[in-house]
Amino acid sequence: MKKNNLEFYDRSAAQWWQPDAKIYALHRLNPLRFQYFDRHFINWQGLRVLDVGCGGGFSCEFLAARGAKVFGLDRSQSCIATAKAHAASSGFEIDYQCGYAEDLPYSNNYFNAVICVDVLEHVANWQQTVTEIHRVLQPGGMFCFDTINRTIQSKLLMIWFMEEVIKAIDRGIHDWDKFIKPEELTSWMQQQSFTNIEIKGFSLFGNSLPDAMATFWRYKTMGNLSVSITENTSVMYIGKAQKSGRS
Repeated sequence: MKKNNLEFYDRSAAQWWQPDAKIYALHRLNPLRFQYFDRHFINWQGLRVLDVGCGGGFSCEFLAARGAKVFGLDRSQSCIATAKAHAASSGFEIDYQCGYAEDLPYSNNYFNAVICVDVLEHVANWQQTVTEIHRVLQPGGMFCFDTINRTIQSKLLMIWFMEEVIKAIDRGIHDWDKFIKPEELTSWMQQQSFTNIEIKGFSLFGNSLPDAMATFWRYKTMGNLSVSITENTSVMYIGKAQKSGRS
């Protein structure tokens, strides 16, 4: 079986914004993520924000609705086409481009913030991606991210349970070897001169199999997801880092 199979996103592009599609669950995560990100941005109005790995545009439109000047980049031409069409029908002006996270097609020191969620565990080279994000951020700009830790718990919950047991996501989307330990990410960000680094646990499915089963049952029966920001980073984690210097 192919691992880190990103063809899923190409196949999902046409159904991206349909509420009954598997991919639509990601739409519900933005309010939960931004409970954390909003701690570091009082107001997104007028900020130039890049969403790296934007897919069909969930986070881009979420930010555009809050007044940000949004740019979205994704490797999937199908997803970018969907994102452009949906933004146009929704009345949002979002600058979408097809490209790769390791070679961002933007000038140095351009963005106030870069968002990278559900992405670092999928790119070919996450270190180069973080380096590029640092390059395009203005001094003082903020890098906001979430990703998956490389632990036994994450292999059990994110791959065996989510892909094999309940089939909430397609088999092969994840590759456990590409998950990133928080200390690895922190060390690399420090090498790129990021400062004010903070990482917290992003507890969406919990950190144990019983927690994940209960969460999935609530989602299937009541359609709601809840998240808690914790100190436990053993499965998923969320964080921010700032490019050194002043904006």
